[in-house]
Amino acid sequence: MSTPSLRLVFAGTPEFAARHLQALIDDGHHHIVAAYTQPDRPSGRGKKTQPSAVKQCAAAAGIPVLQPANFRDAQDRDLLASHNADLMIVVAYGLLLPQSVLDIPRLGCVNVHGSLLPRWRGAAPIQRAIEAGDVETGVTIMQMDAGLDTGAMLSKISCAINPQDSAADLLERLADLGGPGLVATITALAEGRAKPEAQDDSLSNYAAKISKAEAEINWQLDALSIDRKIRAFNPFPICYTRFATSQPDERIKIWRAQPESVIPQDKPAGAIISADKAGIVVACGDSCLRILELQMPGGKILAAKDVLNSRAEQFAPGTLFASQGTL
Repeated sequence: MSTPSLRLVFAGTPEFAARHLQALIDDGHHHIVAAYTQPDRPSGRGKKTQPSAVKQCAAAAGIPVLQPANFRDAQDRDLLASHNADLMIVVAYGLLLPQSVLDIPRLGCVNVHGSLLPRWRGAAPIQRAIEAGDVETGVTIMQMDAGLDTGAMLSKISCAINPQDSAADLLERLADLGGPGLVATITALAEGRAKPEAQDDSLSNYAAKISKAEAEINWQLDALSIDRKIRAFNPFPICYTRFATSQPDERIKIWRAQPESVIPQDKPAGAIISADKAGIVVACGDSCLRILELQMPGGKILAAKDVLNSRAEQFAPGTLFASQGTL
């Protein structure tokens, strides 16, 4: 049987969403009648107004782009309805859609979510999965409802979380999985083969939006927890520390580290145990953490050994990092 061609509206904003839009464009079976994305915003060091990744992707494919601030205005809802869409695809759009919008497309709206629901619902499922020490995550494609990631699941694709994975690494792999998964799910919907599965609310956790206030390292915690947070907060907002004698704004960003089994002997949390070409070893609450890549205030991201070439005296054994944080 031939798969019916659907009229699709796509709604998304960052690169993760653009990858899914491109998968639909490359598939070519369905007609993408419009792409919705967040309004252009200042970005980068120069704070120049930049179009979103989805806007750039859609424009390159000749897809009309719309950028309403929200859907509270009846005119924006009427315009969405005028597309006569069969289905709306929502991927990291950045706007909460009311039921009045979800009801507009003939087949409703589906969302691509970066978690094996119902494990992590909310804004930061990838980061919270790494932070919690999960060994598996994935992508869930679900029918949207008025709740927060509570809709019936249409498909799930799993992915291992490796011990060295950062949020950036995991996001890349989930984008690779999500695009083909989305195409397959739309095909199932078009052919009437989709089998929605209700979520078990008792298994859900809330993946709260990442706050910059969480990024300061508390060296009194165990090394494994600190390492997980460092990986979860890469590429944003990046965990940081500072010397105990430094001002609060003199932040040293930690981009990559690894837990060590060495037990610090009579060393307070935050004390540097050693600093050499293998990295900077810091005492934690239970063992030690080896810093592998860091960024000094105003500097570039460098391997620890390269920082030590010019700053060895700053990282001499016995030097203390501030140990009171919010990590």
